[in-house]
Amino acid sequence: MTPNTLFQHTDIILASSSPRRRELLAGMGVPFRIADAYPVEEVWPAGIAPQEVPSFLAALKSKAYPGTLTADQILITADTVVIHDGRVIGKPKNRDEAIDILHRLSGSAHEVVTGIVLRNDRTEKHLSETARVVFGTLSTSEIEYYVDCYRPYDKAGAYGIQEWIGYVGIERIEGSFYNVMGLPTRLLYAALTDFIRTQHL
Repeated sequence: MTPNTLFQHTDIILASSSPRRRELLAGMGVPFRIADAYPVEEVWPAGIAPQEVPSFLAALKSKAYPGTLTADQILITADTVVIHDGRVIGKPKNRDEAIDILHRLSGSAHEVVTGIVLRNDRTEKHLSETARVVFGTLSTSEIEYYVDCYRPYDKAGAYGIQEWIGYVGIERIEGSFYNVMGLPTRLLYAALTDFIRTQHL
């Protein structure tokens, strides 16, 4: 069954402002529309394990969606976090914070975890995938060059793997490259196809 046939009767709604997620979902051959922006306070309870944070936030975004879903719709919400030394590394607020984050990631390994929720009016499916990323040692001038040229203030961990720093700074990845970009595409495609087939049995 081709993507055109599989998805032709399903209204897929992506609730994300991330241009990377839009690019990845389009690259998967999935027809979708973007949900109108709505407010979500992205905070998580104290004591939650760092690896559980993205799944918690993806569920929070799903619950906050203001629209009413039908059986022929699928809402996709997602969140990606970087975990280094047991701590969640969020998006940098400014240049100094981005530089500090990248100094911490330099010469070490970290995890990138993405949580996803698929939901319609009667079913909810939770997904999670982890990749391990190893950075080589970056000089201060390299870090400052990247931050000043690419301004990675909208990216967890202060970097985009598809940008210059990914080409020159990353030694290896264990897991999905696309997960590090923001969506584990193989996992999501399999889950979407299974979700649609299950709903139409």
